[in-house]
Amino acid sequence: MFDNLKIIHYPDPRLKQPSAPVAEFNENLRQLVARMFELMRQAKGVGLAAPQVAQNIRLFILNATGQPEDDRVYVNPFLSEAEGDEEAEEGCLSIPGLSVNVSRSKHLRIQAHDLQGNPIDQKASGYLARIWQHEFDHLNGTLLTDRMGPVAKLANRRLLRELEEKYASEHPASPPKKPPLKDKRAKSR
Repeated sequence: MFDNLKIIHYPDPRLKQPSAPVAEFNENLRQLVARMFELMRQAKGVGLAAPQVAQNIRLFILNATGQPEDDRVYVNPFLSEAEGDEEAEEGCLSIPGLSVNVSRSKHLRIQAHDLQGNPIDQKASGYLARIWQHEFDHLNGTLLTDRMGPVAKLANRRLLRELEEKYASEHPASPPKKPPLKDKRAKSR
């Protein structure tokens, strides 16, 4: 069902859309998550949000270690109890080649549901908390480009322009619609 799913790239406008809550915990959701883990592993990532595969729902997956037993699914997550600040380098599977320093909360609490709809309530620090925040940003339509300062934007302008040009060449704009022809037989008023 989700065989054709792929990771979409900046500046695809679907990445900027806030996501809707997941309403049903069913087989479709399980198949989507399974395909997302395949795509994340193929891309050598540690996290992937549903909007990154053009699914506009509040769901993300992660695996901070690469070990299959550490696969995690967070449905309808809510982040709270943010403490401290820490700056570190981040990349994004939807912006290939980009790596920038981003300030994030050091400690965090997440409340969500697992794939069966059971509640999750966890706290984390450091790397795991950073992944939560990065993926949560995707659910709200926020990208790394939105978190970049002016120096980082300047330093990465060429890469971003190349991604924009590639997207434009793969997604040509629809030609403008011509106005309807007037019926010459119609009487003018």
